[in-house]
Amino acid sequence: MDRVAPRISASALYERLKEMILSFEIYPGTRITETDIAAHFGVSRTPVREALQRLAQEGQISIRTKQGCFVRQINISELAQFYRVRTALECLSLEIAARWMAKEALRTLAEEWDPARCLPTAGNLTLMVQKEESFHIALAQGGGNQALVTYLNDINERIRVIRRLDFTSGFRIERTYDEHYRIACLLLDGDLVAAKTLMADHIQRSEKFARGVTLEQLARTDANMAWAAVR
Repeated sequence: MDRVAPRISASALYERLKEMILSFEIYPGTRITETDIAAHFGVSRTPVREALQRLAQEGQISIRTKQGCFVRQINISELAQFYRVRTALECLSLEIAARWMAKEALRTLAEEWDPARCLPTAGNLTLMVQKEESFHIALAQGGGNQALVTYLNDINERIRVIRRLDFTSGFRIERTYDEHYRIACLLLDGDLVAAKTLMADHIQRSEKFARGVTLEQLARTDANMAWAAVR
């Protein structure tokens, strides 16, 4: 009698596939099919279909009729455009936070990013990206503008694949802690102009990094071979 594989929910499958895409375990441009994924995870095609539809809605994959699904390519020019929009949104977020965010919440945010307290080191990329994004979302939420939170979350989804690579360097992580800490402190001091200037510089450095990344550089990981081996 065949062994029954453990059931995997569509939600859990979505999370696993998304992690594989963001970590380049499934490489940009790779063609994947419901059959491939179902066989790999030992599940029926129904949860696979649901997971792929969620990924397609987020722009992580594209679904082509009679061809299958393709992991999105990294378009450096497109990413740069998202970074420019992000700069505008983040500066607006600071303007609103400066007026409406509680001082105690700003103090807590500053403490969470104080390099003297946190002693950041390179480690889990997923956790670092989540923490970095949480700083920016906390500022938007502190200002009380939910539309701004929604737009920033959407931008984050689209540039996360590059932001993970940006935190493979201990220096980049330490600089992020320092800049986040100073931004929060500047808001506490009421220096909105300096806070916006630092925020813009902070994001533009990430954009510059994104522009310097090429698929040839990413290919050094050979991560796609892990997926190819199971097909």
